[in-house]
Amino acid sequence: MKPESSSFDVVVIGGGAAGLSAALMLGRTRRSVAVIDAGAPRNAPAAGVHGFLTREGMDPPELAAAGRLDVQSYGGVIIPGTAVNAVPAGEPRYRFRTTLADGTALRSRRLLLATGLTDVLPDIPGLRERWGKEVLHCPFCHGWEVRDRHIGILGTSAMSVHQALLFRQWSTRITLFLNNTVNPGHDEREQLAARGVTVLEGAVTRVLTRNDDDGRLSGVQLTGGGVVPVDALAVAPRFVANTGIFAGLGLEPVQHPMGVGEHLAVDEMGATAVDGVWAAGNVANLMLQVLPSAASGSTAAVAINNHLMAEELQEDLAVYRRSSSHASGPESRIGAEVS
Repeated sequence: MKPESSSFDVVVIGGGAAGLSAALMLGRTRRSVAVIDAGAPRNAPAAGVHGFLTREGMDPPELAAAGRLDVQSYGGVIIPGTAVNAVPAGEPRYRFRTTLADGTALRSRRLLLATGLTDVLPDIPGLRERWGKEVLHCPFCHGWEVRDRHIGILGTSAMSVHQALLFRQWSTRITLFLNNTVNPGHDEREQLAARGVTVLEGAVTRVLTRNDDDGRLSGVQLTGGGVVPVDALAVAPRFVANTGIFAGLGLEPVQHPMGVGEHLAVDEMGATAVDGVWAAGNVANLMLQVLPSAASGSTAAVAINNHLMAEELQEDLAVYRRSSSHASGPESRIGAEVS
């Protein structure tokens, strides 16, 4: 469905927590705002949202649907579709043009990028199929749900040792699979031993599931055919911000300081290096959960509104000064003397 108008104060690319939260705030500031929503949130495989005050355990699609209604209640426009290009428009007022896959083109005075990230998982058979279920990555998001169970940690990088030590808070049965990738030093091995974490050599070749209707995770297979039963498997994926459509804006992702992937660099209010363009959520901060992602959207929205207000103030000042200059001209002075 195409919008009635093609011009907005702000176009938000991405209909997740960050994008919808920004659009809500912008609607409340009486800005015209459109949200382009591809309908493919990162947390779609998850059974529930966690750590989000008042929304604990809520189904992710339900949270997004509620957010869309909030945005629409303040006049925001939700546009289902996929943005394929965002570029400068070459106009003084509507600086940006965003094009959707169906050919719809939107003009906007400002642009907010909230396209999230892609979790790049190791290429191990069976792993992707259980992602967001028994295969997980964040202990703060999912640790409670697998508490007191046997949790495996799939070695993918040096961060896997830290991940194993973190998950130890939720269970005493933790196994770190080095996966021919992680080589803990002496101090790290001592820490793992002190916390009772089992460390196994060898590569993980397959993720195994039960032969029942649920098809839940049952264990992992190692090189040589050995099988280790686990109830959950934690993996640290590589995070890659979804930035491909922004090349035309001159924005390129940079490596995250923690070495976990690529993201867009922004300042504390979400502003990118391109004037008039902001970013919020995981595209700018790879480590954000749902609640802080929403908060980052609100923060960026406030900055965007203030940026627009400053521009409008300069326009009004120019008009005021011109009118004041005319009012104080020769004819005005003569009229004052006659009276």
